Amino acid sequence: MNPSVQEKLDTLRRSIRQMGSALVAYSGGVDSALVMAVAHEQLGSRALACIGVSPSYPTREMRHAIELARQLGVPYRTVNTEEYLDPRYAANDASRCFFCKTELFDQLCRIAREEGWGAVLDGNNASDLGDDRPGMTAARQHGVRSPLLEAGITKVEVRLIARELGLSAWDKPAMACLSSRVPRGVHITPELLKQIESAEDVLVELGFRQFRVRHHGEIARIELPADELPRALELRRQIVEGVRKAGYRHVALDLAGFRDETDVAEATAQVVPLRVTVKS
Repeated sequence: MNPSVQEKLDTLRRSIRQMGSALVAYSGGVDSALVMAVAHEQLGSRALACIGVSPSYPTREMRHAIELARQLGVPYRTVNTEEYLDPRYAANDASRCFFCKTELFDQLCRIAREEGWGAVLDGNNASDLGDDRPGMTAARQHGVRSPLLEAGITKVEVRLIARELGLSAWDKPAMACLSSRVPRGVHITPELLKQIESAEDVLVELGFRQFRVRHHGEIARIELPADELPRALELRRQIVEGVRKAGYRHVALDLAGFRDETDVAEATAQVVPLRVTVKS
C-alpha cells in the first residue's frame, strides 16, 4: 500500500529536520518553494534559500521568488552564476542543462563548505524520475539531495501539499529556463536570452500566465493554452507591437497551443486534510 500524502509530508519534514541545516536551490517554482517552506518550518534560521541569478532566469521570476521568501519570512540569498561563459553550455546541445546545473551546484556546494551548511537541497520530485534530466545527474555528482524525491512525493502531491500549507505558488505554472526556448544547436548568448525575456514580458503584462516564446531567428513563435488563443487574437495588435519591439520581425501564434499542465488540474480537484505545524 502506498503511503498517504500526509505520511509523505511527515517523512519530508523528518528528513529535512535531521539534516541540521541546509541551503535550498530555490527558483520560486512550486517544487523548490515547498522544499524551502518545509526547511524553514523545521530548521528556522538554519535554512537558507539560494536564488541562482543569470541571463537564463527571467527578472520577473526572481522578483516573485524574493517576494514569496519575504512573505514566509525565509532568509534568502542571490547567487550569481555564469554558465553562459561555459562554451559547452553556450553550444546548446542535449547536455546544456547539465552544465547549467553544474555551475549552480558548484557555487552552492562551495558556500556550504565554507559556511558549514549541512546539506544542499533541490526541488526534484518523484515524477521527475521518468524524464531525461541532465540536471539531476549534476545534482547527484555534487551530493545534492532531493528531499521530495526521497519522500516519494509526486508533482501532483507537491501541489496538494503546497496548497494545504498556504503557499501562493501552489498553482504556479512550470517555468523552464529561457534557454529552453532556443532550438538545439543555436548558440546561447545573454543578448539572445534578454530578447526572449523581453518578448515574454509582453505576454505577462497582458495577463497571460502559461506561455512560451520560441526563438526562430527573426520569428517569435508564441505558444499558449488552446483556450487562451481567442484572447490572444483579440490582443493581436498589442502582442505584435510588443514582441517586435523586443527585436523580432515576425510574430507567429502556434495553433497547436501549449500543452495544458494537468497536474494543476488534478491537484485542484483533490483535497486532503493535512496536519500543518509551523516551527516558531
